[in-house]
Amino acid sequence: MKIYTRQGDSGTTGLLGADRISKADLRIECIGTVDELNAAMGLAEVVSPGPIKSLITKVQHELFAIGSHLAARNEQAFAQILPPLTDEMIARLEREIDHAEKESGPLRSFILPGGSESAARLHVARAVCRRAERLIVALAERERLNPLVTRYLNRLADWLFMHARYANHLAGTQDVQWRKD
Repeated sequence: MKIYTRQGDSGTTGLLGADRISKADLRIECIGTVDELNAAMGLAEVVSPGPIKSLITKVQHELFAIGSHLAARNEQAFAQILPPLTDEMIARLEREIDHAEKESGPLRSFILPGGSESAARLHVARAVCRRAERLIVALAERERLNPLVTRYLNRLADWLFMHARYANHLAGTQDVQWRKD
């Protein structure tokens, strides 16, 4: 299979099925931002401590699944081939958030993105995740989307915040507290 097809040279791209849409379409912006988030997660994974590393890889696989759902205008038509999105995925994120929070200790003030390199990269991924979430909410206001996509990204942003704190904890690095002065 060749990596280039020349079909996108006119500024369009294909969705699941025969649909072709503009590369400037909001749906493509959503898919691209989820892809950017996945890349940011990969960048964080490279330097993350062991307890976080495998969790990131699991999330990356799930982000790929979310991207495939976004690439299907009619999810029902492709239900047989799309990877499942489930409430259990969100519940797992919540359990992992709870564990990271227990290990890191309570949050006593606002913190700045940073600390260890792993934490800083996870905070960048969190910011990209929030942008993806905003774009997908805008798309969901125009078109029918699986509501689990938005719920997953909302929870993932919390997961990224908490795991950035957990990365600092594992590195023995303090969170950078915000000072209002």
